[in-house]
Amino acid sequence: MIEPKTFPLLIKWLVVGGSLVVPSVSSAQGKPRLVLQITVDQLRGDLIDRFSIHIGEGGFRYLLDHGVNFTNAHHRHANTETIVGHTTLATGTDPAIHGMVANLWFDRKTGKPFYNVQDPDFPLVGATGVDAENEIDPTQRAATTDGRSPRNIISSTISDEIGLHFGPTSKVFGVSVKDRGAIAMAGHAGDAYWFSKSEGRFVTSTFYRDAYPGWIEDWNSKGLVASYANRSWTLLGDVGKYAFADRDDQPWEADILGFGRTFPHNWGAADGKYFTTLLTLSPAGDEIAVDFAKALLDAEQLGQDDVTDYLSVSLSSTDYVGHIFGPSSLEAEDNFAHLDRQIADLFTHLDAVVGLENTLIVLSADHGAPEHPEFLATLGIEAGLFSFERVDTEPGFVRLQMDFGESADLVQNFSNPYVYLNQDLISKRSLDPLVVERAVAEELQKLPGIAYAVGSSDLRRGSFAKSKISDAVLANFNPDRSGDIYVVFEPHWFVADFDGLHVASAHGSPWTYDTHVPLIFTGSNIVPQTVARRVETVDVAPTIASLLGTKPPSGAVGVPLPEAMPETKAAP
Repeated sequence: MIEPKTFPLLIKWLVVGGSLVVPSVSSAQGKPRLVLQITVDQLRGDLIDRFSIHIGEGGFRYLLDHGVNFTNAHHRHANTETIVGHTTLATGTDPAIHGMVANLWFDRKTGKPFYNVQDPDFPLVGATGVDAENEIDPTQRAATTDGRSPRNIISSTISDEIGLHFGPTSKVFGVSVKDRGAIAMAGHAGDAYWFSKSEGRFVTSTFYRDAYPGWIEDWNSKGLVASYANRSWTLLGDVGKYAFADRDDQPWEADILGFGRTFPHNWGAADGKYFTTLLTLSPAGDEIAVDFAKALLDAEQLGQDDVTDYLSVSLSSTDYVGHIFGPSSLEAEDNFAHLDRQIADLFTHLDAVVGLENTLIVLSADHGAPEHPEFLATLGIEAGLFSFERVDTEPGFVRLQMDFGESADLVQNFSNPYVYLNQDLISKRSLDPLVVERAVAEELQKLPGIAYAVGSSDLRRGSFAKSKISDAVLANFNPDRSGDIYVVFEPHWFVADFDGLHVASAHGSPWTYDTHVPLIFTGSNIVPQTVARRVETVDVAPTIASLLGTKPPSGAVGVPLPEAMPETKAAP
């Protein structure tokens, strides 16, 4: 039996790294020459329509006019975070199976937080700096090593299956500003490249290769990143056309690293400590990623023969902008306008070198986002912010400490959405873990802002009331990585403090504003239509597999979407 930790390396060896001959290599005759999978980080399902006034020609317009648009697509897992959503789109299965249960989980063996794609066995190629020193994302800063790989993804991905099916001449790549955005989609068989803020260039790890090809060195040295120095993010269009034109300075917006709350937002000098980070907090991050993806398309000659290739482009600016300014802000609206232009630019280049008629394009998102409670208050909707730091002082928890905890802390770690209990204390006092979990969960549910809390023991036993929320929590439950208690906040409540950074929006809930994402398939003979029935993101990878004739990823639980099949139209 192949151990889970060995499986990813076996795929890499079979497809690109080993001497074993793949016995069956399929031609892409009658199939697309290239699969382009675009994942827009934090693009909530309603935002394409909400900001449609800013859609030009060739970007979202091309997708809407030529593709099947599933307007009611949802993630079905509870913890709607970046690595969770990306990996679900890539594998067609739930985090309970693919293993990426959170951006960050607590490693009981080391007693430290664990960043999802970190891997000390595979350091960055030619790295001289440490990304965590120049990264505002606290999950990234929690990484204990610079090494990166996809080995913690237990299931195969659709990109792996493409590589296995079409053989070693099939080219598979993932590109993103975020390492986890590139790695999850490139899978184990592909090559992943991401933007290092400390390096100011695109990097990879030794899991993928030992040295950079010349074209990457050429791209990194051409000066695109430095060209943003002493410039500012300004509005793309006439301010009068913006829905949020008169709301450029809302009190809940964050001023991160001196970037400001109003236009223009200055990126500063090229040698500034946070210059490259500030680029990613704006449309510049997507512009850099798309330019790199175009260079990759050319240099690696994707889609130039009759063997299907795969390219993932994960665009992160929408997520960063949403966190800092909120999805209802002038910044978020203008970023969408820039996003549309960047997608159009990528499509124009793709059409010239591959042909859009030869390309299967799939666009979706890893999660949505909530509105800030103060914004919702203007609409009469009750909401709030939750601080886990005050939990220990609540009367119920003071009592539990006395009953269970002696002088030690009963709660060892809170890595949203998981509570990790002090197992050494539980063992020392010969306590029943089930009793402790239920007692803590009961006290948590009494707190304002918490809707649901359930212990891992009850999830294993199936001892919980079945509901949409419990189903989502169970889909997120992996016994080796999930915490002792899963916490679901009330609708419109979230933790706005991330390691000292106060943000305007966060995500990670099972509520529809976090689960609802766009989903559009465009390709040869796919009938353009709008489909309003509910579909799930676990269906994406099986649909791609069906269109290509590959087998679905190893853990896939989704089903192919019939409306995305060639010449198939939904019933009226």
